[in-house]
Amino acid sequence: MSAKFACPALFISAPASGQGKTTLTAGLARLHRRAGRRVRVFKTGPDFLDPMILARASGAPVLSLDLWMVGEQACRALLAQAAREADLILIEGVMGLFDGTPSSADLATAFGVPVAAIVSAKSMAQTFGAIAFGLAHFRPEVPFHGVLANRVGSARHAQMLQEALPAGLRWLGHVASEAAIELPDRHLGLHQASEIDDLDARIERAADALAQTALAELPQPVEFAEAARGEATPRLLEGRHVAIARDAAFSFLYPANVAQLEALGARVSGFSPLANEAAPASADAIYLPGGYPELHAATLARNTRSADSLRAHANAQKPLIAECGGMLYLLDALTDAEGARTPMLGLLPGEAVMQKRFAALGMQKVDGAHGELRGHTFHYSRVTTPLAPALTARHAQTGAPGEAFYRHGSIVATYMHAYWPSNPAFTAALFHGTAL
Repeated sequence: MSAKFACPALFISAPASGQGKTTLTAGLARLHRRAGRRVRVFKTGPDFLDPMILARASGAPVLSLDLWMVGEQACRALLAQAAREADLILIEGVMGLFDGTPSSADLATAFGVPVAAIVSAKSMAQTFGAIAFGLAHFRPEVPFHGVLANRVGSARHAQMLQEALPAGLRWLGHVASEAAIELPDRHLGLHQASEIDDLDARIERAADALAQTALAELPQPVEFAEAARGEATPRLLEGRHVAIARDAAFSFLYPANVAQLEALGARVSGFSPLANEAAPASADAIYLPGGYPELHAATLARNTRSADSLRAHANAQKPLIAECGGMLYLLDALTDAEGARTPMLGLLPGEAVMQKRFAALGMQKVDGAHGELRGHTFHYSRVTTPLAPALTARHAQTGAPGEAFYRHGSIVATYMHAYWPSNPAFTAALFHGTAL
């Protein structure tokens, strides 16, 4: 029989994106942390930006939960581990409560975590009650905790919203509309935590606002059953040194991916192309994750020490894995949305052009010699290259063709952000430079 661990837990969701989920989840995490509680926060779905802010708020790494990409058993294991160690578990949803397949509602139901809905009440009155009623009753099997009104204009506005709630729906309180709490965003989502100078002050103000609401009350414990133990991860990267580019230009990195490399036996280190640091010559393989190279293109183009070290690594035929923004850095040139063209490393033939709106979005999977590797894609650029794909990913739900995986010498590059724990053997092959 598997062990069970009980821990207060709450799932923070909303009717749509942009309602203030991340701001208020961060504020709630900070509020309980201030009270001396150990808080573990998870983010639903494939996301790199929200977890940075939630990690700052909670003081602990924020891992992804997704029934498809991460898998139900792995999600179960992560939650059970958190329940063993924490005083409170918070899970931030993705998009609206019922959006996507699988959805936040699917995840909350699978693990019995009650849902607190955040509804932005700006320019709204009694319709708030209808939205709350729909969220609570659209799928009766979803455990529902209550609803909180965000961006409320006045005490009278809050009273109207509360009075509009149908009987049986719990009012969790309200948070006033306050620019000093809101988090800034851009084309791929919120700004990175390191770029928001007053982030901690904003999180503290959100915590103060939530302290006056019922959402601040410690929720009831939820039992999380420990997942059945699988086979031990083989040490397929034992003795290998993997260097990862990590800075404001290359920051889209799942903590679980780093943990997977280490579980495979790799020694992991970091370097910053943005700071013109050379990639370590001792590295057996290099990983360039996604991020915002388009915002730092001129600096990256000037940083010859870092560029020369990457060229030397590739010329030595050592594996170089590049995802999304990392791939753009390797191309001949990158043109931003205003038309400014900047030369890049020239290690991968082709060019990229930034678009005004996203070019691809969604969960994808790729089949290779070692089975299926899962991940997602979300980008605003388009690449033109003479290279033929070595592999082509497929959309998770439809099976339609997705992102290309290009192989050029020792380089493997793709737009797809892979979740390496979904296939450790595939991951090891990438970093050994062997057949995909």
